[in-house]
Amino acid sequence: MIEARELTKQFVRTLKKGKKEEFYAVDHVSFVAEQGEILGILGPNGAGKTTLLRMLGSLMEPTEGMVVVTDKDGRQMTAKSDLKRHIGYLSENTKLYGRFTVREMLAIFGELYGFTEEMCKEKIQWICNLLDMGEFIDNRIEKLSTGQKQRTSIARCLIHDPDIYIFDEPTLGLDIISSKAIIDFMKQEKERGKSVLYSTHYMEEAEFLCDRIVMINKGCIMAVGTPQELKEQTGTGNLRDTFFAFMEGGAADEHKAVENAL
Repeated sequence: MIEARELTKQFVRTLKKGKKEEFYAVDHVSFVAEQGEILGILGPNGAGKTTLLRMLGSLMEPTEGMVVVTDKDGRQMTAKSDLKRHIGYLSENTKLYGRFTVREMLAIFGELYGFTEEMCKEKIQWICNLLDMGEFIDNRIEKLSTGQKQRTSIARCLIHDPDIYIFDEPTLGLDIISSKAIIDFMKQEKERGKSVLYSTHYMEEAEFLCDRIVMINKGCIMAVGTPQELKEQTGTGNLRDTFFAFMEGGAADEHKAVENAL
């Protein structure tokens, strides 16, 4: 289980004439991703999704708030070193080492985690079977297709068998076959009791796959619930319309707040 507690990230941007302005990319966001749950993070471009996921994955320090991971024995952890041992993070722009084969790269990462050569071989074979990588695991990464590279990126996250996966746009730009392989993987890991957090722009995919959804805009949470709960709240028939209903409701609230302040 992973929990965001009042996670906040403040940045400074430069406006015209060199004027500086502070703004919140993520503004006091709190939620829990339970064990054995797929939690979707939805929002428009610039909503703060990637910043939020980077803080959850211990790749970025929050300005305020904290991340808490609870392991299977109920122990809570907040130290960055502990969090990283339990988390597998996949960015949409993950870089790979093109001159290595997939097997060679996974062996290197296995060694970095302190596994013996025999343990690495066993883990790599397990990952190969899980992600159906047999036909390309001994090919150089620079020769792989986009979908094969994405599965290789996921394989790298898998080498230490984390309890929590954080995926930022894992199916972006992939064909239907490659997307299905990654979606099937997330469903398999959920069945193994893992927590899966992932952001996506594909509303139909999220509606089909997610147990619950967190909708964010301008760094703040608009709504949290199951796809069915969110549709019922807005009286809509699909998640795309639900998303726009919450967006329009938020805009109306902002307009009302401005009027009240005048």
